[in-house]
Amino acid sequence: MPRPVTSSSVTSARGQEVARLDVVPGIRTRHPLVVLSLKIVLVAAIVTATVLAIAQDQETVELRSALSAEDPGAAEYLAALVAADLVEGNTYDVLVNGDQVFPAMLEAIANARERISFETYVYEKGRVADQFTAALEQAARRGVTVNVILDALGTGGMDASHLKRLETAGCHVVNFNPTGLYTLEEVNYRTHRKILVVDGAAAFTGGVGVADHWLGNAEDVQHWRDTHVRIQGPIARLLEAAFYENFVGGGFTVTPALTNTVGASDADDQSMVVRSSPSEGASDLKRLYLLAIAMARRSIDISSPYFVTDESTMWALADARDRGVTIRVLVESDVTDHKSVKYASRAAYSHLLERGIQIYEYTPTMMHTKTLVVDGVLSIFGSANFDNRSLELNDEVNVAVMSRRLAARFLQDFGQDLQVSHRLSPETWRQRPVMDRVHEHFWSYFGEVF
Repeated sequence: MPRPVTSSSVTSARGQEVARLDVVPGIRTRHPLVVLSLKIVLVAAIVTATVLAIAQDQETVELRSALSAEDPGAAEYLAALVAADLVEGNTYDVLVNGDQVFPAMLEAIANARERISFETYVYEKGRVADQFTAALEQAARRGVTVNVILDALGTGGMDASHLKRLETAGCHVVNFNPTGLYTLEEVNYRTHRKILVVDGAAAFTGGVGVADHWLGNAEDVQHWRDTHVRIQGPIARLLEAAFYENFVGGGFTVTPALTNTVGASDADDQSMVVRSSPSEGASDLKRLYLLAIAMARRSIDISSPYFVTDESTMWALADARDRGVTIRVLVESDVTDHKSVKYASRAAYSHLLERGIQIYEYTPTMMHTKTLVVDGVLSIFGSANFDNRSLELNDEVNVAVMSRRLAARFLQDFGQDLQVSHRLSPETWRQRPVMDRVHEHFWSYFGEVF
């Protein structure tokens, strides 16, 4: 016969029942802490499943382009569709790795006379942070207006004394999107933008943050491979305008200052700045990527860490392959700072390889470069990775440029990177360990929030 069930309750000092457990005679009752732990795990699992379900794309965006990247009207067409201003007369200096990036940025800050607008995601303790804090502090003390945006999450490793030094020197610092107990949902929305504009005329953007792992020349696993670009010309005005988007609302009165810059006469570019912010479906930046892929007729060359496709980007790449476009993708290897994201990325490799898409994994160190080149004429670079987090969740900023000169420069670096990368083949990829497949399958469910 079934054993009778009795009830036991725990009563507080005020006589209120605060917990109730069913007790079966002869069976040891679970400890209340064990029950509480199980409930917490269950709730966490339900919340995680709900977040992942909400994050999934509600629809697949399928875009084709009426023009190719090489058509005379391609730049105007693209700018109109992503709601961007089209400008000309910019010059671009591609800076490779910390040895080139940091001296150029610090020199620009040292030469500033009017204002500095600086936004970054990562600002960690170390030599680079010491240099940037000192440079910004000195600029403010000599009368330069210094405006800074630091992401609250990305700068969690920043030395608190540096922030105090900046503010004491007169810098205006915005702590972007801090989170608390009642705003945990905000942790998912970050500014990942990297913007430095000096005196409204010279601008920098790309993948490099303020941390020591960007030092050097990608000579070992402690020194990352990355690309930043120094821009002179009208694009600086547009990047500074993007900076002000996050600078307003920082707790003080803001009067945005923008400079009209005369373009260089020998430039060959048609360029635009495209921003992204948290969105449902396709942001302007995501449309930029989908349209750029759709405009390809011959080749697409992508460099990106955290390469995580969704249904929309997968459809775009497959459609390009159906047109006969050669697609090469350069990503980081097992040398990565986010192995779970790497597994989510690799979950799509089989499908990509079967489509004839070439995948290369950069082996010497962490590869953090973010560039896309279409048909040797259209280049896209900036802070965004080729993943859902950058294209739909983060605040990002990228520059799109129609210029054969700049595209050739990016392709030169791309070719050099391929020489130290491992190309995957469908045959060898099918032979990877079973546990790797298990990890890939599991982490693929988190792809929409990576």
